[in-house]
Amino acid sequence: MKKLLALAAAAVSLTAVLALPSAAQTVADGSREHPLRVLLIPADGGTESGTKADYAPVFNAVSRATGLNFDLKVGQSYGAVVEGMCNQLADIAFFGPVSYVQAHKRGCAQLLAVGVEKGASVYYAGMFAKADAPIATIADVKGRRVAFGDVNSASSFTFQVAMLLDAGIDPARDLAAIRMTGSHASSLAALVQGQVDVASLSFDSYEKAVKQGAVDPKTIKVVARSMAIPYPPLALNARLPEAMKTRLKEAFQTVNKAPGVTPEMIRGYGGARIDGYDTRFSEDEFNVAAEKLGLLTDDLKGRILAKAAER
Repeated sequence: MKKLLALAAAAVSLTAVLALPSAAQTVADGSREHPLRVLLIPADGGTESGTKADYAPVFNAVSRATGLNFDLKVGQSYGAVVEGMCNQLADIAFFGPVSYVQAHKRGCAQLLAVGVEKGASVYYAGMFAKADAPIATIADVKGRRVAFGDVNSASSFTFQVAMLLDAGIDPARDLAAIRMTGSHASSLAALVQGQVDVASLSFDSYEKAVKQGAVDPKTIKVVARSMAIPYPPLALNARLPEAMKTRLKEAFQTVNKAPGVTPEMIRGYGGARIDGYDTRFSEDEFNVAAEKLGLLTDDLKGRILAKAAER
Protein backbone atom coordinates (compact mmCIF):
# COMPACT_ATOMS: atom_id res chain seq x y z
CA MET A 1 0.00 0.00 0.00
CA LYS A 2 2.87 2.38 0.77
CA LYS A 3 4.23 1.77 -2.73
CA LEU A 4 0.80 2.57 -4.22
CA LEU A 5 0.59 5.80 -2.24
CA ALA A 6 4.11 6.77 -3.26
CA LEU A 7 3.20 6.26 -6.92
CA ALA A 8 0.01 8.30 -6.46
CA ALA A 9 1.95 11.12 -4.80
CA ALA A 10 4.50 11.09 -7.60
CA ALA A 11 1.69 11.29 -10.15
CA VAL A 12 0.17 14.29 -8.37
CA SER A 13 3.53 16.06 -8.23
CA LEU A 14 4.08 15.39 -11.94
CA THR A 15 0.59 16.67 -12.72
CA ALA A 16 1.31 19.82 -10.76
CA VAL A 17 4.52 20.48 -12.64
CA LEU A 18 3.00 19.83 -16.05
CA ALA A 19 -0.33 21.58 -15.50
CA LEU A 20 0.71 24.80 -13.80
CA PRO A 21 2.34 27.87 -15.32
CA SER A 22 6.07 28.38 -14.96
CA ALA A 23 7.26 30.42 -12.00
CA ALA A 24 7.44 34.08 -12.87
CA GLN A 25 10.90 35.55 -13.31
CA THR A 26 9.74 38.74 -11.60
CA VAL A 27 7.87 38.84 -8.31
CA ALA A 28 4.17 39.37 -8.92
CA ASP A 29 3.16 42.78 -7.61
CA GLY A 30 -0.39 43.09 -8.94
CA SER A 31 0.62 45.34 -11.82
CA ARG A 32 -0.73 44.74 -15.31
CA GLU A 33 2.69 43.39 -16.33
CA HIS A 34 3.05 41.15 -13.26
CA PRO A 35 -0.44 40.24 -12.01
CA LEU A 36 -0.95 38.26 -8.83
CA ARG A 37 -1.24 34.59 -9.77
CA VAL A 38 -4.44 32.91 -8.56
CA LEU A 39 -4.77 29.13 -8.61
CA LEU A 40 -8.16 27.47 -8.16
CA ILE A 41 -9.04 23.88 -7.26
CA PRO A 42 -11.25 22.24 -9.93
CA ALA A 43 -14.16 21.89 -7.47
CA ASP A 44 -17.07 21.65 -9.90
CA GLY A 45 -16.48 19.72 -13.08
CA GLY A 46 -12.84 20.71 -13.33
CA THR A 47 -13.31 22.77 -16.49
CA GLU A 48 -11.05 25.78 -16.82
CA SER A 49 -13.81 28.07 -18.05
CA GLY A 50 -16.43 26.95 -15.53
CA THR A 51 -14.24 27.20 -12.46
CA LYS A 52 -12.76 30.55 -13.51
CA ALA A 53 -16.27 31.87 -14.15
CA ASP A 54 -17.15 31.09 -10.52
CA TYR A 55 -14.42 33.29 -9.07
CA ALA A 56 -13.70 35.83 -11.79
CA PRO A 57 -16.48 38.21 -10.63
CA VAL A 58 -15.12 38.68 -7.09
CA PHE A 59 -11.54 39.09 -8.29
CA ASN A 60 -12.77 41.63 -10.83
CA ALA A 61 -14.48 43.43 -7.95
CA VAL A 62 -11.28 43.47 -5.89
CA SER A 63 -9.38 44.69 -8.94
CA ARG A 64 -11.91 47.50 -9.41
CA ALA A 65 -11.57 48.48 -5.74
CA THR A 66 -7.76 48.29 -5.47
CA GLY A 67 -6.25 48.55 -8.94
CA LEU A 68 -4.55 45.18 -8.43
CA ASN A 69 -4.48 42.77 -11.36
CA PHE A 70 -5.02 39.00 -11.12
CA ASP A 71 -4.30 36.08 -13.41
CA LEU A 72 -6.68 33.18 -12.69
CA LYS A 73 -5.70 29.59 -13.49
CA VAL A 74 -7.29 26.25 -12.59
CA GLY A 75 -5.21 23.32 -11.31
CA GLN A 76 -5.69 19.83 -12.71
CA SER A 77 -6.37 18.44 -9.23
CA TYR A 78 -6.63 19.51 -5.60
CA GLY A 79 -3.13 18.14 -4.98
CA ALA A 80 -1.76 20.13 -7.92
CA VAL A 81 -2.99 23.36 -6.34
CA VAL A 82 -1.28 22.48 -3.04
CA GLU A 83 1.95 21.78 -4.92
CA GLY A 84 1.57 24.97 -6.94
CA MET A 85 1.27 27.09 -3.80
CA CYS A 86 4.13 25.32 -2.04
CA ASN A 87 6.38 25.58 -5.11
CA GLN A 88 5.83 29.34 -5.44
CA LEU A 89 3.70 29.08 -8.57
CA ALA A 90 0.77 30.93 -7.01
CA ASP A 91 0.28 34.00 -4.84
CA ILE A 92 -3.34 33.27 -3.95
CA ALA A 93 -5.23 29.98 -4.06
CA PHE A 94 -8.77 28.74 -3.64
CA PHE A 95 -8.65 25.52 -1.62
CA GLY A 96 -11.01 23.02 -0.12
CA PRO A 97 -10.74 22.87 3.70
CA VAL A 98 -8.66 19.67 3.62
CA SER A 99 -6.28 20.82 0.88
CA TYR A 100 -5.89 24.12 2.75
CA VAL A 101 -4.93 22.20 5.91
CA GLN A 102 -2.36 20.28 3.86
CA ALA A 103 -0.79 23.46 2.45
CA HIS A 104 -0.95 25.29 5.80
CA LYS A 105 0.82 22.42 7.58
CA ARG A 106 3.62 22.70 5.02
CA GLY A 107 4.01 26.38 5.90
CA CYS A 108 3.21 27.73 2.46
CA ALA A 109 -0.39 28.96 2.88
CA GLN A 110 -2.03 31.46 5.20
CA LEU A 111 -5.72 32.22 5.42
CA LEU A 112 -6.93 35.14 3.30
CA ALA A 113 -10.71 34.96 3.54
CA VAL A 114 -13.77 32.76 3.65
CA GLY A 115 -17.14 33.49 2.16
CA VAL A 116 -20.07 34.50 4.37
CA GLU A 117 -23.58 33.41 3.42
CA LYS A 118 -26.57 34.21 5.60
CA GLY A 119 -24.20 35.09 8.44
CA ALA A 120 -22.31 31.79 8.41
CA SER A 121 -19.12 30.46 6.83
CA VAL A 122 -19.95 26.77 6.57
CA TYR A 123 -21.09 24.25 3.98
CA TYR A 124 -21.99 20.55 3.92
CA ALA A 125 -20.90 17.33 2.28
CA GLY A 126 -23.51 14.82 1.20
CA MET A 127 -24.12 11.35 -0.16
CA PHE A 128 -26.87 11.13 -2.78
CA ALA A 129 -28.78 8.27 -4.43
CA LYS A 130 -31.54 7.84 -7.01
CA ALA A 131 -34.94 8.65 -5.53
CA ASP A 132 -36.26 5.13 -6.22
CA ALA A 133 -33.19 3.30 -4.88
CA PRO A 134 -33.57 1.13 -1.73
CA ILE A 135 -30.99 3.29 0.04
CA ALA A 136 -32.42 5.39 2.87
CA THR A 137 -29.56 5.84 5.36
CA ILE A 138 -25.80 5.64 5.37
CA ALA A 139 -26.05 2.09 6.71
CA ASP A 140 -27.67 1.13 3.40
CA VAL A 141 -24.57 2.29 1.51
CA LYS A 142 -22.79 -0.92 2.52
CA GLY A 143 -22.40 -3.20 -0.48
CA ARG A 144 -23.14 -0.41 -2.97
CA ARG A 145 -21.14 1.21 -5.76
CA VAL A 146 -19.97 4.64 -4.61
CA ALA A 147 -18.45 7.60 -6.46
CA PHE A 148 -16.04 9.96 -4.72
CA GLY A 149 -14.46 13.10 -6.15
CA ASP A 150 -10.83 14.04 -5.51
CA VAL A 151 -8.90 12.16 -2.82
CA ASN A 152 -7.87 15.54 -1.33
CA SER A 153 -11.39 17.00 -1.33
CA ALA A 154 -13.12 17.65 1.99
CA SER A 155 -16.68 17.47 0.71
CA SER A 156 -16.45 14.84 -2.04
CA PHE A 157 -14.18 12.39 -0.22
CA THR A 158 -12.84 13.08 3.28
CA PHE A 159 -16.10 13.77 5.12
CA GLN A 160 -18.00 11.02 3.29
CA VAL A 161 -15.33 8.47 4.20
CA ALA A 162 -15.47 9.70 7.80
CA MET A 163 -19.26 9.26 7.83
CA LEU A 164 -18.90 5.71 6.53
CA LEU A 165 -16.31 4.90 9.17
CA ASP A 166 -18.58 6.33 11.88
CA ALA A 167 -21.30 3.98 10.63
CA GLY A 168 -18.95 1.01 10.93
CA ILE A 169 -18.42 0.74 7.18
CA ASP A 170 -14.89 0.24 5.85
CA PRO A 171 -15.03 1.73 2.33
CA ALA A 172 -12.33 -0.51 0.89
CA ARG A 173 -13.79 -3.68 2.38
CA ASP A 174 -17.54 -3.08 2.50
CA LEU A 175 -18.37 -1.21 -0.72
CA ALA A 176 -19.13 -3.16 -3.89
CA ALA A 177 -17.07 -0.77 -6.01
CA ILE A 178 -15.40 2.62 -5.77
CA ARG A 179 -15.05 5.23 -8.52
CA MET A 180 -12.69 8.17 -8.05
CA THR A 181 -14.15 10.67 -10.51
CA GLY A 182 -11.95 13.68 -9.70
CA SER A 183 -14.75 16.20 -9.14
CA HIS A 184 -18.14 16.79 -7.53
CA ALA A 185 -19.93 17.20 -10.86
CA SER A 186 -18.44 14.01 -12.27
CA SER A 187 -19.56 12.02 -9.22
CA LEU A 188 -23.11 13.29 -9.65
CA ALA A 189 -22.96 12.49 -13.37
CA ALA A 190 -21.88 8.92 -12.56
CA LEU A 191 -24.99 8.55 -10.38
CA VAL A 192 -27.34 10.05 -12.97
CA GLN A 193 -25.91 7.74 -15.65
CA GLY A 194 -26.35 4.66 -13.45
CA GLN A 195 -22.65 3.93 -13.14
CA VAL A 196 -22.84 4.04 -9.33
CA ASP A 197 -25.52 3.75 -6.64
CA VAL A 198 -24.30 6.60 -4.43
CA ALA A 199 -22.50 9.86 -5.24
CA SER A 200 -20.34 11.94 -2.89
CA LEU A 201 -20.35 15.69 -3.37
CA SER A 202 -21.08 18.94 -1.57
CA PHE A 203 -24.59 20.34 -1.27
CA ASP A 204 -23.34 23.52 -2.96
CA SER A 205 -22.25 21.50 -5.99
CA TYR A 206 -25.54 19.59 -6.05
CA GLU A 207 -27.56 22.82 -5.91
CA LYS A 208 -25.43 24.31 -8.67
CA ALA A 209 -26.11 21.24 -10.85
CA VAL A 210 -29.85 21.58 -10.22
CA LYS A 211 -29.82 25.29 -11.17
CA GLN A 212 -27.93 24.48 -14.36
CA GLY A 213 -30.42 21.77 -15.30
CA ALA A 214 -27.82 19.00 -15.11
CA VAL A 215 -30.03 16.94 -12.79
CA ASP A 216 -33.74 16.76 -11.94
CA PRO A 217 -34.03 17.07 -8.14
CA LYS A 218 -37.16 14.87 -8.24
CA THR A 219 -34.95 11.94 -9.27
CA ILE A 220 -32.37 12.32 -6.48
CA LYS A 221 -32.53 11.95 -2.70
CA VAL A 222 -30.17 12.72 0.16
CA VAL A 223 -28.78 9.68 1.94
CA ALA A 224 -26.48 11.47 4.39
CA ARG A 225 -25.49 15.01 5.32
CA SER A 226 -22.23 15.86 7.08
CA MET A 227 -21.60 18.07 10.06
CA ALA A 228 -20.90 21.72 9.24
CA ILE A 229 -17.57 22.17 7.44
CA PRO A 230 -15.60 25.44 7.34
CA TYR A 231 -16.24 27.25 4.04
CA PRO A 232 -13.64 26.56 1.30
CA PRO A 233 -11.05 29.30 1.85
CA LEU A 234 -8.98 31.67 -0.21
CA ALA A 235 -5.39 31.59 0.98
CA LEU A 236 -2.25 33.69 0.60
CA ASN A 237 1.20 32.43 -0.24
CA ALA A 238 3.11 32.68 3.04
CA ARG A 239 6.04 34.35 1.23
CA LEU A 240 4.05 37.33 -0.03
CA PRO A 241 5.25 40.67 1.39
CA GLU A 242 3.36 41.57 4.56
CA ALA A 243 2.19 44.85 3.03
CA MET A 244 0.57 42.94 0.15
CA LYS A 245 -1.07 40.48 2.56
CA THR A 246 -2.56 43.37 4.51
CA ARG A 247 -3.74 45.10 1.35
CA LEU A 248 -5.47 41.96 0.08
CA LYS A 249 -7.13 41.22 3.41
CA GLU A 250 -8.48 44.73 3.65
CA ALA A 251 -9.73 44.51 0.08
CA PHE A 252 -11.62 41.24 0.55
CA GLN A 253 -13.08 42.33 3.89
CA THR A 254 -14.68 45.40 2.31
CA VAL A 255 -15.14 44.38 -1.33
CA ASN A 256 -18.91 43.99 -0.97
CA LYS A 257 -19.13 47.69 0.00
CA ALA A 258 -16.64 49.08 -2.51
CA PRO A 259 -17.83 51.78 -4.94
CA GLY A 260 -18.97 50.38 -8.27
CA VAL A 261 -19.18 46.80 -6.99
CA THR A 262 -22.60 45.19 -7.42
CA PRO A 263 -24.02 42.29 -5.36
CA GLU A 264 -23.78 40.04 -8.45
CA MET A 265 -19.99 40.33 -8.30
CA ILE A 266 -19.69 38.92 -4.79
CA ARG A 267 -19.34 35.24 -5.58
CA GLY A 268 -18.05 32.26 -3.66
CA TYR A 269 -17.81 28.48 -3.88
CA GLY A 270 -19.66 27.15 -6.90
CA GLY A 271 -20.16 30.67 -8.20
CA ALA A 272 -22.97 31.27 -5.71
CA ARG A 273 -23.80 34.80 -4.63
CA ILE A 274 -22.72 35.40 -1.04
CA ASP A 275 -22.94 38.25 1.45
CA GLY A 276 -19.23 39.00 1.53
CA TYR A 277 -15.87 37.77 2.81
CA ASP A 278 -14.49 37.37 6.31
CA THR A 279 -10.73 37.88 6.63
CA ARG A 280 -10.83 37.51 10.42
CA PHE A 281 -11.99 33.90 10.35
CA SER A 282 -10.01 31.80 12.84
CA GLU A 283 -7.51 29.21 11.66
CA ASP A 284 -8.77 27.04 14.54
CA GLU A 285 -12.05 26.54 12.67
CA PHE A 286 -10.20 24.27 10.27
CA ASN A 287 -9.31 21.85 13.07
CA VAL A 288 -12.44 19.87 12.23
CA ALA A 289 -11.11 19.30 8.72
CA ALA A 290 -7.73 18.29 10.14
CA GLU A 291 -9.46 15.87 12.52
CA LYS A 292 -11.37 14.14 9.71
CA LEU A 293 -8.23 14.08 7.57
CA GLY A 294 -6.48 12.29 10.42
CA LEU A 295 -8.95 9.40 10.12
CA LEU A 296 -7.71 8.71 6.60
CA THR A 297 -4.56 6.76 7.35
CA ASP A 298 -2.10 5.94 4.60
CA ASP A 299 -3.24 2.32 4.78
CA LEU A 300 -6.91 3.23 4.35
CA LYS A 301 -6.21 5.61 1.47
CA GLY A 302 -4.07 2.98 -0.17
CA ARG A 303 -6.78 0.35 0.10
CA ILE A 304 -9.43 2.75 -1.23
CA LEU A 305 -7.27 3.68 -4.22
CA ALA A 306 -6.50 0.01 -4.85
CA LYS A 307 -10.21 -0.85 -4.85
CA ALA A 308 -10.94 2.06 -7.18
CA ALA A 309 -8.33 0.69 -9.58
CA GLU A 310 -10.13 -2.66 -9.80
CA ARG A 311 -12.08 -3.31 -12.98
